[in-house]
Amino acid sequence: MATWSNFNFQNSTSPLMEQIIFFHDHTLIILIITTILVSYLMVSLFFNKYINRFLMESQMIELIWTILPAITLIFIALPSLRLLYLLDELNNPLITLKSIGHQWYWSYEYSDFNNVEFDSYMTQFNNNNNFRLLDVDNRIILPMNNQIRILITATDVIHSWTVPSLGVKVDASPGRLNQTSFFINRPGIFFGQCSEICGANHSFMPIVIESISIKNFINWINNYS
Repeated sequence: MATWSNFNFQNSTSPLMEQIIFFHDHTLIILIITTILVSYLMVSLFFNKYINRFLMESQMIELIWTILPAITLIFIALPSLRLLYLLDELNNPLITLKSIGHQWYWSYEYSDFNNVEFDSYMTQFNNNNNFRLLDVDNRIILPMNNQIRILITATDVIHSWTVPSLGVKVDASPGRLNQTSFFINRPGIFFGQCSEICGANHSFMPIVIESISIKNFINWINNYS
């Protein structure tokens, strides 16, 4: 989860989030190099005393400053396209979870099991047991090291189901079913929130995922039913 003065990404919980962080670092390095180069050229232009009254054109330098940005954009575009296709890939999910956005709470249905559905409301802040504006009364329980498919929709206005540590952000639109998948590679509790400005209480729609082993997950399903 995010903490005070944390300007970086949260620790990744899924392979997709790791790839997103790698792409971010790759792009940032290119931006830093470009910024330093352009800044150096601009400063040197201000302070040098070179004068050439007969220089009217230079096709070679125009060719260079056209081709170099194009090559730089290719170095950004190719990893970006690869990542876009990876984010849309759905690979034999073990479990399907349906998430329904309401004003202002989430409902969840485990489509593979009978009668496993519940509403998830934000809980009142308590100094000992929970996090302010982040904890809920009913958490999503999911098994780790398994592919999970999530179907997302809404009943009233547009919401957005977002869990940063998983690298998942999907709009929940009324009358439309959106789909994505993720793979949780470690146990833990992971927090998210609605990231669409969906009304007065938009900030009070937290998401909490509890990742457990497959054995404990089966026990939870049996006890719930």
